[in-house]
Amino acid sequence: MTATMLDGKAVHATIQDELRSRVEALAERGVVPGLATVLVGDDPASRWYVGAKHKDCAQIGVTSVRRELPAGSSLEEVLAVVDELNDDPGVTAFLVQQPTGLDEFAILSRVDPAKDVDGLHPTNLGALVMNEPAPLPCTPVGCVELLRRYDVPIAGAEVVVVGRGLTVGRPLGLILTRRSENATVTLCHTGTRDLAAHTRRADIVVSAAGVPDMITPDMVKPGAAVLDVGVARRGGKIAGDIHPGVAEVAGWLTPNRVGWGR
Repeated sequence: MTATMLDGKAVHATIQDELRSRVEALAERGVVPGLATVLVGDDPASRWYVGAKHKDCAQIGVTSVRRELPAGSSLEEVLAVVDELNDDPGVTAFLVQQPTGLDEFAILSRVDPAKDVDGLHPTNLGALVMNEPAPLPCTPVGCVELLRRYDVPIAGAEVVVVGRGLTVGRPLGLILTRRSENATVTLCHTGTRDLAAHTRRADIVVSAAGVPDMITPDMVKPGAAVLDVGVARRGGKIAGDIHPGVAEVAGWLTPNRVGWGR
């Protein structure tokens, strides 16, 4: 068996086309969305992510604003920028790129929940738990969208999510158990005993642990969908969680490369 590649780049291009039309329709009504980013320091990965967001904005017609602070900036300085963006009517959504090396909870809590494009404000995460409408975390939503675009069955599926982080693992489990997805989810992590026993029975495996080649071919049920959301460094290069050999076992697989989050 050779897995069908879940081509995130192709889906990304299709979504851009769809969003471009929606943004044009808004512009005709005099509404221009504006996305702002806050970058603290000069971490190469963070700068890459922020740059990609602004490139996307330019391609679909969304105004974008960059706010950059030097490494060593204080929490108070970052919060002051957050307050400015909260009050700016031209900024309809924004994010503070993580990590900042500061109190992330204090920063996330300061963002206006209505402008929280990352969906990580405690109010928005609470709404997710309560199954109420609110901005959702981007990477988990991207995972679900990718599965749907390739007609991977989600309803009734056994899903194993590996990773308990705030940006992917925890919210993804909540999203997949909503009635609209209707999956059964097991949340595992690097401390799970006999991880393979869980992943081998899964119809869908999403790994976001940040451990290179953590999911090996013998850990995957033949025909399963496997999404690599892990990002780590090995030998100075980006590495994902999924061993390349999984391509010979899985039914669907994301390419083994950077681009799916943390």
